[in-house]
Amino acid sequence: MSLKITIATTAESWLFPLLAGLQQDLCRDGHEVTIVADANEIVTSDITFLLSYWGIVSADVLARSRNTLVVHESDLPLGRGWSPVTWQVLAGINRIPVCLIEAVERFDEGDIYLTDHMELGGDELLPEIRDEQARVTFKLCRDFVRQYPAILDQRRAQTGSGTVYRRRGPADSKLDPQRTIAEQFNLLRVVDNDAYPAHFELGG
Repeated sequence: MSLKITIATTAESWLFPLLAGLQQDLCRDGHEVTIVADANEIVTSDITFLLSYWGIVSADVLARSRNTLVVHESDLPLGRGWSPVTWQVLAGINRIPVCLIEAVERFDEGDIYLTDHMELGGDELLPEIRDEQARVTFKLCRDFVRQYPAILDQRRAQTGSGTVYRRRGPADSKLDPQRTIAEQFNLLRVVDNDAYPAHFELGG
């Protein structure tokens, strides 16, 4: 069955340049795939993937597709919110759950369709972490499309009390010169040298 698929990703996102590979895979399977950088450009589709999309998506836009999906890297309902991969790397977690969920108006609360894991060794820096994140993200998207629409019967609601990761800012990349590099290595792994570089203050 040929599907009309839209992928929405913020143009400034690290993921945007990697989308061509996913698009090619899905087109090779016989689907029509469009990439947009603004959710308002989403047209009527069978499936829309919101991948590393930073904007707010209205109910009207969500309704344009039969299913609109988000990938979130935590064991939902735990770890909703911002930068879940970063927070878990900082906590020393190397096996990070990844969920493919229905996008709903309430943040990261949609039903779960598929789960997988990022597998890290504990020494990867940000580019390598992102490579693994992209690998698992694209695998979940491909698996969903290949099992569609039968997979809709596998959806399950999130259960239990949720937790939320707060949004990170520049201050979260600040190093403590009184602590060792080893103690702060996980922070050095996740800082973005362009967007939010590591920094410290010493002697005033």
